[in-house]
Amino acid sequence: MSELFDEVDEEVRREQLKRLWDRYSLYIIAVAILIVAAVGAWRGYQYLQSQKAAEAGKAFDAAVQLSEQNKHAEAEAAFDKLAATAPAGYRMLARLRAAAEVAARDPKGGAKLYDEIAADSTMGTIARDLARVRAGALLVDSESYQNMLQRLETSTKPEATFRHTARELLAFSAWHANDTAAARQWLDMIASDGETPSAMRSRAEALQALLPPVAKS
Repeated sequence: MSELFDEVDEEVRREQLKRLWDRYSLYIIAVAILIVAAVGAWRGYQYLQSQKAAEAGKAFDAAVQLSEQNKHAEAEAAFDKLAATAPAGYRMLARLRAAAEVAARDPKGGAKLYDEIAADSTMGTIARDLARVRAGALLVDSESYQNMLQRLETSTKPEATFRHTARELLAFSAWHANDTAAARQWLDMIASDGETPSAMRSRAEALQALLPPVAKS
């Protein structure tokens, strides 16, 4: 008797599934086609992006080789082209390298390009911070301490990637400006940071020795 009920239940289920299929089969097929098409489109997009990245990598390496061969004008043009057309990662690197090529012949022109990178909100935080510090390095001998402070103070924070270089640049700038209090402030910050590179710590100690002793109260 139970087998008969089982057969009836199975028949009812089959009938229900058939009715559902007859009613919704077109929708199910359409959804399946859309899923397959979406997966195919995404795979195609990934392939195109990987191809673009590979091409950009080759072009970037070629531009680096031009720079190493002292063909700076050609290297600058190659980096500029990459900065305009390459995927985001290579575009960032190309802009930084193009600024370095300009800086080799025109420090102020290079600093201007670095400033543009530092002001570009579409660039990553690390790239902007690096550009800010590199611009400061190009201008440390010509800018006033106050201008250097305005440029680099945000890059000296404990979480900043290039804080060590920024602090050293500000210490040198303050020293050139005969602002011993400011120079000592940055040198002390360099000395107290446990992650300061040893070479930079040695330079800071040497500069500290050139400062006049602190006046006793």
